Amino acid sequence: MTTLDDGTEVVVKGGAPSAIAAEAAGLRWLAEPGVVGVPEVLGETEGRMVSTRVPSGRADRASAEAFGCGLAALHAAGAPAFGSPPPGGPVHAWIGEARMDNETGEHWPAWYAEHRVLPHARRALGPDELALVERACARFDAVAGPPEPPARLHGDLWTGNVLWSGGQGWVIDPAAHGGHRETDLAMLALFGAPQLETILAAYDEAAPLAEGWRDRVGLHQLWPLLVHAELFGGGYARQALAVCERIT
Repeated sequence: MTTLDDGTEVVVKGGAPSAIAAEAAGLRWLAEPGVVGVPEVLGETEGRMVSTRVPSGRADRASAEAFGCGLAALHAAGAPAFGSPPPGGPVHAWIGEARMDNETGEHWPAWYAEHRVLPHARRALGPDELALVERACARFDAVAGPPEPPARLHGDLWTGNVLWSGGQGWVIDPAAHGGHRETDLAMLALFGAPQLETILAAYDEAAPLAEGWRDRVGLHQLWPLLVHAELFGGGYARQALAVCERIT
């Protein structure tokens, strides 16, 4: 954190140029509808970004309800296609320290398998484990639920990327792209989040989720689990394979 001459507190972030470009474009895209709190990007250069700082706070029921409604509206703002990057964002982007390619597709189950699940599985797993993931991918059409239009996703919506301040939730560190709205919700649940059931209830009231969405949480968590398996190994791979066993 840095304080400017006028007293404004800002966050200065550095990293790989493609990662910074993707994050800056993602923040701008998520801020565009004006429905959830998003830090303002004040400046961006090659491998460096300056954004406003979000003061720390705590979630309460009212802020959680507002965040659930706002997240529903953010998703409804839409995207041109599954996998589409934010305007001006690179195709070769990142989720955390893992590569995330924003190649587009029109059919979510096939796109999710090809461009989200399998790339990380190939980098994280051995041949026998990969074969199980491939069998699960072949079942995505059967378990994905009714078709949904591409949603405007944060893309890395685990609890550490949601801050609470000023009576609302704020999102940071996106891996933004067009995707299925249930993916953001499943990722929010993956490591737990304060007031999670309140958020989900407010979301479902504002934009009702398709029947059986709770049964699909594992399907949507498969991608972030494999990302974590690629980056950290260990139990994440076992969790991902358990999801695949249930799908197959």
